[in-house]
Amino acid sequence: MADYDHMSKDELVAEIERLHARLDEANAANVAKEVFLSNMSHDIRTPMNAILGMAALAQKHIDEKTRVADALGKIQTAGRHLLELINDVLDMSRINSGKLRLVSERFALGDLIHDISIIIKPQMTQKGHNWSFKAENIQAEALLGDALRLRQIYVNIISNAIKYTSAGGDIRISLSEELEGELCRLNFSCVDNGIGMSPEFLTRVFEPFERAQHSGTSGIEGTGVGMSIVKKLVEALGGEIGVASEQGKGTRVDISIPLSYEHLELDLAPLKGKRLLIIENDEETRSAYQLYLGEYDLDYSLVRSAAEALSELTLAEFENKKYDLAVIGESIQNSQNPLDIAEYLQKSRPQLPLMLVSSADWEKTEYQAQRSGIRSFVPLPIFRKSLINALSGVLKSVDGGQNASDNPDLTGKGILLVEDNFINREIAMEILASTNAAVECAENGKQALEMFAASEPKHYDIILMDIQMPVMDGYTAASSIRALDRNDAAAVPIYAMTANTFQEDIDKALAAGMNGHIAKPIDINALMQVLRRVAGA
Repeated sequence: MADYDHMSKDELVAEIERLHARLDEANAANVAKEVFLSNMSHDIRTPMNAILGMAALAQKHIDEKTRVADALGKIQTAGRHLLELINDVLDMSRINSGKLRLVSERFALGDLIHDISIIIKPQMTQKGHNWSFKAENIQAEALLGDALRLRQIYVNIISNAIKYTSAGGDIRISLSEELEGELCRLNFSCVDNGIGMSPEFLTRVFEPFERAQHSGTSGIEGTGVGMSIVKKLVEALGGEIGVASEQGKGTRVDISIPLSYEHLELDLAPLKGKRLLIIENDEETRSAYQLYLGEYDLDYSLVRSAAEALSELTLAEFENKKYDLAVIGESIQNSQNPLDIAEYLQKSRPQLPLMLVSSADWEKTEYQAQRSGIRSFVPLPIFRKSLINALSGVLKSVDGGQNASDNPDLTGKGILLVEDNFINREIAMEILASTNAAVECAENGKQALEMFAASEPKHYDIILMDIQMPVMDGYTAASSIRALDRNDAAAVPIYAMTANTFQEDIDKALAAGMNGHIAKPIDINALMQVLRRVAGA
C-alpha cells in the first residue's frame, strides 16, 4: 500500500492518475465480460430455443409422421450447432488457461481435404453456392501435425464464408504447398463474394462474440468465438493468418502453417505388367490420371462412359489382353451412377476387381459400394501416392486371394456396454441392435469388472466403456480388467465411449489400456467403423 502521508504533491497526482487508470481498466474489463456473457447467452439460447420448440411441436403432432420427421431434423441441426458452440467456448477456455494440447501425428492430406469437403458440402448445397476446392502444387501428401485442429481451423473459416455469403454466391477454396527444407508450408485460402466487413470491424474480427453493426448482415450477427479460436490455433501451430475484406464485396482469408512431412514412397511393383481401365469424364481428373500414371509408364485406358468401358472390355477379351483392374470415377458421361456401373460389371465380369474414386462420404456409401463389388476407395481430389498405392493394394489383394469384406454382421459376437445413464444406455442399445450382436449392460465400472471376471474366456468381443460413472470410473475399470490373470483380459478391445473428448482424455484412455476413443454424442458411423474391425474382421 502506498504511503500517501510522505508523498509530494506531484507524486500524489501521479498516484491518483494511476489509480484512475486501473479503475478504468477494471470497469472496461467488467463491461467486456458483461458483453461477452450477454452475446454468448444469445448464441446459446438461439439453438436451445429451436430444440425445445421443435421438441414441443413433435410431441404435439406425434401421430403426424411428416411433421415429426421435420421437427427431428431441425432438432438435430440445432443440436449440432449448439454442440459446436459449446466446444468452441470450452476450447477458448483451455487455450486461455494454457491447457491446449496439440498432437503431431501422420495424416494424409487427401483424407483431410476429403473430410472437409464432406462437412461443408451440405451447407454449400443448402444455400446454392457456386464453390470449388482446389489442391495445387501438392508435393507432400503424408504430413505430420494435428489434423483435427487443422480441420477445425479450415471448416470454421469456410463455414463463415458460407454463412456470410448470400444464396447463390461464389466461394473459392484452395490448398497449396511450399517445401522449405524439412518443412512443408501448407497454404490455405478462402475467398467469397459475401457481405464483407468494414475497416472498423476488421480490427475486432478476432475478438470473441463480436458483432458487426450494419444492416448488410441480413439478420446474421457476429462470429461467435470461432475466429478468435482460429487465430489462437493458427499461432499455436506456428502459422500466420491474414484477413482482407471490403464491405459489400466479400472477404479473403489466408492461412499459412508449417508442417513436417514424409517423403513419397510408392509401391509400383504390383502394377508392372498390369492393364488398368479408368472410367472418368471430368477433364481435370482425367488430366490427373494422365500425369500420375503416365510418368511411371503404366498401361491404362481412359474412357468416359459405361458403354465405352464395355466396348473396351469386350475388345480386350477378344484380343486376349484382359484388363486387371477397373477404376470407376465420380463423373461419368450421361450422369450414370458409378455404383450401378460397378454392380453391372461385378455381375458380368466377377473376376475384374473394381475401385471407386469419388468425393462421396465413404462411411455412408461403404455398404452399397462393397455390395456392388468395390474393393477400394480413393477420395477426390486424387494425389499421386494415394492413387498409386491404392491401385497396388487392390492388385496385391487379388494376387493374394483376398476378398473385400462385406458389411460386418456381429451375430455370435458379445458386447459389454458400460454406461450409467439410462437414456444414453437406451440410445446405445438401439444403435447396437442393428448389428445382431449379443449386448450385455453394466451400470458402472465395478459391475463391468465383476461381469468380465465372472464370464467365460472370450465371452466378450469388445467393451464399450463410459468414463464418468459412480462406484468405479471407466479408466479404473479398464486398467483393472487388463490386470486380471486371464489371457483375454489383455486382448479384449476396450473403447472409451464418452463425452470427455479433449486430447488428454484420449491419452488417459490409452494409458488405462483402452484401444481407442469414441466421442459422445455418439457418431454412429465412427462406432460402426470400430465394430467392423471387431467383426473382422
